[in-house]
Amino acid sequence: MKKRLLTGDRPTGPLHLGHYVGSLRQRATFQKQYESFIMIADGQALTDNFDNPQKITTHVLEVIKDYISVGIDPEYATIFIQSQVPEIAELTLYYMNLVSVSRLERNPTIKAEIHQKGMGETLPSGFLCYPINQAADISIFQAEVVPVGDDQIPMIEQTNEIVRKFNRIYDTQCLKECQATLSPCSRLIGIDGGAKASKSLGNAIFLSDSSEVIKQKVFQMYTDPDHLRVSDPGKVEGNIVFTYLDVFFDNKEELEELKAHYRRGGLGDMTLKKLLLKILEDLLAPMRERRAALSDKRLWDILQQHTAHARSVAAATMREVREAIGLNYFSS
Repeated sequence: MKKRLLTGDRPTGPLHLGHYVGSLRQRATFQKQYESFIMIADGQALTDNFDNPQKITTHVLEVIKDYISVGIDPEYATIFIQSQVPEIAELTLYYMNLVSVSRLERNPTIKAEIHQKGMGETLPSGFLCYPINQAADISIFQAEVVPVGDDQIPMIEQTNEIVRKFNRIYDTQCLKECQATLSPCSRLIGIDGGAKASKSLGNAIFLSDSSEVIKQKVFQMYTDPDHLRVSDPGKVEGNIVFTYLDVFFDNKEELEELKAHYRRGGLGDMTLKKLLLKILEDLLAPMRERRAALSDKRLWDILQQHTAHARSVAAATMREVREAIGLNYFSS
């Protein structure tokens, strides 16, 4: 039997190149190797968008379009909507009894996001409990493999803490621990050079961007402010164009030659940006074509069928969980 894999995204906007190098291309590679469950995490997205639910619901279809456009095949991967699997919420409720507030407050991923979003006294309890909900997402599908960025490692550690505590307290082995698998590039810097590429910060190249928009974003990328003339020596370190070439240019030998040329002078920024633009266009143009060929009806059919399958898997786990706790009052 194949091991199960669980991963997903919050539908708060279109997916971008950071998602692609962070986990999307891994998912396409792994989909035949593992029994893959890919979650559209609309429930989790509500933790900090509760006052704007339309932002979430309008992007559900956009996210599955991005999934299929990068090569994730619904014949192999189960793509489902989190909120339509209520067993996840039930398991989250039971897990909340196993985690202290102080432990949640120590989670470095949550601490960083709270600071980034400037929540302070407005912090919703649902957002603080995000790691508990994520633990339920993973363990209810008995997932043993979870593709994540390195900033999500604390979430995986907390998931395993919860699973171990549940199994110990209720004297069972009905829940499995999981293992993070990291992408070769788990974090892509934004085109502004100031932070990780992000939907909320508006510093990302989206998978659905048009050719003209991609051109505009590439041409505004930060390079070396002291590289005023083509003949001037330039710095590669901190140069966002080279950062993206490191990730997306497959010819590493030629890339090293370009870096040496830039350092000694004689290589212009516009030449590099045109090269990067061609590389990104070659990558994204086929995705745009596949995306355009998808009909909304087909996508809703996929989501309905896959979510029903995901719920059946989750229900099987919940039967074991209830039995372990002693909540199986009416089972035969």
